[in-house]
Amino acid sequence: QVQLVESGGGLVQAGGSMRLSCTASGIGNPAMAWYRQAPGKQREFVARISVTGVTSVQNDLRGRFTVARDYDKNTVYLQIRNLQQDDTAVYYCNTYPPRNSWGQGTQVTVSS
Repeated sequence: QVQLVESGGGLVQAGGSMRLSCTASGIGNPAMAWYRQAPGKQREFVARISVTGVTSVQNDLRGRFTVARDYDKNTVYLQIRNLQQDDTAVYYCNTYPPRNSWGQGTQVTVSS
């Protein structure tokens, strides 16, 4: 059974920082990624990290978003700084490319 559990979201003022966590099980040690879905919009790619820790971030988010992983904890992290209202979304983790099974995500809400 594949298990994807996201956590760390919440309500944050614009300009603040936040770290999201994702624990993954049942999928070995694949390339992982973060995705997000804002209200009324399609789910989009945010950032990915390879099995060896090489990272890539969506062009518009570079400089504010970083991704890392902790192999001992089977956890992938997404660090966000200088949060903007447009970052408000449900954030999901999954493999890269994604499988068609998703977790519940974690809600990030950025206020002005």
